[in-house]
Amino acid sequence: MSTGLLERPLRARRDGGHKLLMPYVTGGITPGWTGYLRAFAAAGADAIELGLPFSDPTLDGATIQEASDAALARGATAHGILAEVAELRLDVPLVASTYYNLVLRDGPAEFCRALRRAGVAGLIVPDLPLDEAGELADAAAEAGVDLVLLASPATPQQRLDEIARRSRGFVYAVSVMGTTGERAALAEPAAALTERIKQGSDRPVLLGFGISTPEQAVEATRRADGVVIGAAIMRRILDGAAPDDVGAYLTGLRRALDQERDERRWPATPDTKRGTAP
Repeated sequence: MSTGLLERPLRARRDGGHKLLMPYVTGGITPGWTGYLRAFAAAGADAIELGLPFSDPTLDGATIQEASDAALARGATAHGILAEVAELRLDVPLVASTYYNLVLRDGPAEFCRALRRAGVAGLIVPDLPLDEAGELADAAAEAGVDLVLLASPATPQQRLDEIARRSRGFVYAVSVMGTTGERAALAEPAAALTERIKQGSDRPVLLGFGISTPEQAVEATRRADGVVIGAAIMRRILDGAAPDDVGAYLTGLRRALDQERDERRWPATPDTKRGTAP
């Protein structure tokens, strides 16, 4: 079992009965972009996914691609973003996400050391095949960074079990076969995928891709341990939302997840419906 700086707090929150909330932001998206990290933490995020922008983000939908382009146009670089992050003092673990080209540019060992020096606890590389993940997994472990692996509804069970075993921090369950982006409803295969992952591992499972409303978040966490919110946040930021605005949106998601948890613990009775404490 990993005892990394990412997985340990996520397990503790989950085992304490909480549903996990991990918002995403593209680093460098605005001049004061680190304000979003502070707002996420204040809104009750359990971890924060930090996108290191790349020029050809093949797994990302139109919104995240637009955000990456905007950040790169501002001159954002992976090392510049990490330098800004290193100056922060957040109580919430940060999880960097980017593509393998950026890892190879520095080399896996140096890239992971740079993450750790900046205070980053986890890493997601969506275009890294499981069969080729060994070198980066070793480098991440050596640096003290949890390498998070992704699983999709099309992943065969045997391979899914291996992903769950080798992933660190949590398992990122992709709700649909496709790119990131907001959707009107949670994809039907999502619940089944979560159950299949949990067959082979006790590691936290977070569901992402297409979750944007409190209702979708609650539905997702009836099976998953938590949710990742990306495109819905970046759409707001691209449209001009300030950190406090996005923080208010996340507070609504946090409240919905906590209310669902409380209702499961203390189901409504005739007395509680009339306002009598359980």
